[in-house]
Amino acid sequence: MTRLETRLRALRDDGRKLVIPYVMAGIGEGWTDYVLAAAAGGADAIEIGVPFSDPSMDGIVIQRAGEVALARGAALGGVLGELKGVSPGIPMLVMTYYNLFYRAGLDRIAGTLAEVGVGGVILPDLPIEEVGPWAAAAAGPGIATVQLVSPVTEGERLVRVAAASEGFVYGVGLMGITGERLKLADTAVDIARRIKAVSDKVVCVGVGVSSPEQAAQVVSAGADGVVVGSALVRRILDGGNPLAVEGFVAELRSAVDTA
Repeated sequence: MTRLETRLRALRDDGRKLVIPYVMAGIGEGWTDYVLAAAAGGADAIEIGVPFSDPSMDGIVIQRAGEVALARGAALGGVLGELKGVSPGIPMLVMTYYNLFYRAGLDRIAGTLAEVGVGGVILPDLPIEEVGPWAAAAAGPGIATVQLVSPVTEGERLVRVAAASEGFVYGVGLMGITGERLKLADTAVDIARRIKAVSDKVVCVGVGVSSPEQAAQVVSAGADGVVVGSALVRRILDGGNPLAVEGFVAELRSAVDTA
């Protein structure tokens, strides 16, 4: 069991619902202050996006944030370098696309992630059938590879994906790309139940979870936690400072704690 999974399981088993916000690396000067602000607001882990030129899972807000970051020169090596010395006191995960890892060298990237304090990765374009080389590289330094379960993942494949997931199982709340929605999709309420029927791992639901009220709905339906990205990133793009990030995460924290 990876360090990330051990930490999140312990929190869950202690009765805590998990809040995992997403911040785009390189979105502005001093972007690591947003990471620290999310931790101060009560996050249990932080997902850090590394911008990629062809982000197949990202909706318009995250795409825009990625474009801003790329225009500022953000790249995988630089992002990891900037994370060195950042100590939010909660686990850090990197979310990006596999091509960046492959081109940089899997063993080298796995080692660097561990060196800068990153405990897990989310690679949405790397299916379990092709995860072997990366999993081998990540095993030594203990980097967790989180797997995603979509609303149409069923049967034997659902069992396999959940079993392969490390850290937690990421339940994708709806079919499609990331983004804010006025109404929580029915699939976001249902997916945690389906995963928990075949696994005892921590289950967090993201994609389409846009507000404290929706976060409360998700955990009330049985999820162990929520991942919230677009709603937070939009606030940063609209000029929000670290205090705004801290405040929004605190609202999410309060909502899931009282759900």
